[in-house]
Formats: sequence, C-alpha cells, structure tokens
Amino acid sequence: MPTLSGRIAAADGSLRPGKISFRERIESIETAGAAGGDFILPGLIDLQVNGSRGIDVMRASAGELARISDALGKEGTTAWVPTAVTSPLAAIERVDSAVGEAQSADDERKSSAILGMHLEGPFISPRRLGAHPRLNLEPRGESLDRVIALKSLRIVTIAPELPGALEAIARFRQRGVVVSIGHTDADFDSARRACLAGARMFTHLFNAMRPLSHRDPGVVAAALTSDDAFVAVIPDGVHVHPEVLRVIYKARGANGMILTTDKLSLAGMNPSAVRRLGSVEIRIEGGAARLADGTLAGSVISMLDGARLMVERVGVPPGEAALMASTNPARALGLGDRGALETGRRADMIVLGPALELKSVFVAGRELRL
Repeated sequence: MPTLSGRIAAADGSLRPGKISFRERIESIETAGAAGGDFILPGLIDLQVNGSRGIDVMRASAGELARISDALGKEGTTAWVPTAVTSPLAAIERVDSAVGEAQSADDERKSSAILGMHLEGPFISPRRLGAHPRLNLEPRGESLDRVIALKSLRIVTIAPELPGALEAIARFRQRGVVVSIGHTDADFDSARRACLAGARMFTHLFNAMRPLSHRDPGVVAAALTSDDAFVAVIPDGVHVHPEVLRVIYKARGANGMILTTDKLSLAGMNPSAVRRLGSVEIRIEGGAARLADGTLAGSVISMLDGARLMVERVGVPPGEAALMASTNPARALGLGDRGALETGRRADMIVLGPALELKSVFVAGRELRL
C-alpha cells in the first residue's frame, strides 16, 4: 500500500506530522514524527474556471474540456467547475451539453474531475458587468425555467436586487444548486436577504460589485459579516490587493474564505497571446487578463499560485490556505468524498516541498505525470 510522510493538512487548517496510507481512498493516517518535511495537502478544487491553455469553456467541446482537466491536474487542481458567462441562453445550453458529455466520459482517476457547471450570468446587474456583455436577463419566467433545467448546473451567480431574485434563489436551492451573490449593485439589506433566502457564496468579492463605503456598506459589508455564506476571492494580487485579502482573512477567517482563479483561456499561454472573449479581445497585462480599455476580465493564475500568494504575501499558514482552496470549496458544494485528508475520502492529494513547490499530484490514489 502506498504511503506519504510529511506535514499533513487537517480539516481545521492545522498541520500535523505523520504518514498517510492510501489506495483509491485514504486507508489510514498516523500522526507522529518530526515537524519538518514536505506538505501533504488535499487536492485543490477550483469553483470558477472560464478556460485555460487556449481553450474557452464557452466554445469548448467535451474533448477540449477534458484537455483542460489534464492541464489543471498537473497544476495540483484535482477538481474544477467549468464556468459559463453571460450569453444567449442557447449558447449556455450548448455549454451545459458539453459539460454533461465531459462528465459522462470523465475518468476521475486520470485527471482533474469536472464537478458540473458554474453559470456566471445572465442574471447579473447591468451596472456591474465587468467584462460581461449587455445580455442580462431577469431571473424569472421562461429565462429562469430554462436555466433551472440545465442538467450540469452546480453553481449560479446572481444579483439579488433583480426582480424575482429571491424567489429564484429559493428555486435554485430546492434543485441543489449553490447560489452565489455577484456582479451586483445590491445594498447591504438586499445581500442579507439573499443569504437568508439560501445564497451560500459571494463571487470574486470586491470585483464587479458595489464598493464598500462607510455610509453605504453594501454587498461587501454583507460578505465580510456573514456567517451564512463563503467569500470567494481571486488571489492573484491584482483583482484584490494582498492587504485587502488580509482584511478579508481577518474578518472571515480561513473557515469563511474560498480561493478561485476565475482564469481565462489565456492562462498557461505566452504572455503576448491575444484571445477573444465573445466579441472583444483580451490580453495579459499587469499580471491579469484585460480588455483593450484595461477592464479586468479574469486571471491567468493556477490555484496553487493563489494559495502561495495567500501564504507568502498575506501571511496565511499553508494548512489554512489548503482549507480555502480545497476543504471549503468541497463544503460549498456539499461534497463529502473529497476536499480533506480523512480516512475513507478519495486520495486526491498534492505534495509540496518546503518552498511550496509542487512535487506530486495524486488523483484517487493514482500519481499524475507532471
């Protein structure tokens, strides 16, 4: 039976020296030995991936989604959620079909697992579009019915101030879909009502939402003070300054945060590459993907890059970074089979050296070739 020894991340964010024995699932964990050595962390789980290595989720075939899975696995991300952006409903339905086909063909022992689709729009505020097109819809009527019918849907981002939003949140929750508040101009009370209705996450906090003000606390203050919903952040140092990430960490703690990349097809490509996002061009500039006018469109980091930034620039212990990048995403989706190193769970694990360099990735106990 294979074993790994080192500093093992516990589900509470602590690190304990010991040994893990595993096959496809973790068979046993023994805590003993010296405090040094490699870090053994649960495989990372990314809840927001728009593309990678030149492949855009909105246009990808099932085979191309599998290629993204292969690339993500080699980065230490052992599960992910393909993300569709605001588009005509027919285009979103095509993405749903491709994601479903990719899931059906998915061999979760060979690469990063596809967990379903994250729909980031069209139920968003026209005042907080970010890089999204002006194709926004209200979450009610035929539009809502068609979105709820999407077979692979696992997460939906919604602006809670839109007409019909609270009723839509309740319907999504009944269907088992995680509702995330984002791309929103909501005030504090609207955001809190959305959490009470069942919203369980905030999409890329501070980005594409009403800003925090001492006289208008808005959606940001609701996120920073919520006990009901996780705060998702893009930890690339561009979308949110590291010192603001530190503020979020001090307000919510590791238990309340989720790391996501929101990466685009430019991720993993030559820094001079140019791609299209719908009808507009995007390029890498200043460490992130941007439109021609400088508007942020997404990131180009890996989940491991984000976890490293949280450790090195925000001061988060490595075990707590794993909590944000794996355990909490699994909790948000209600997954009990992965996201933590515990007996009986899938042996999805990464091994990092003392400088947080990636040494090994295991998916259901099988070591990937990096």
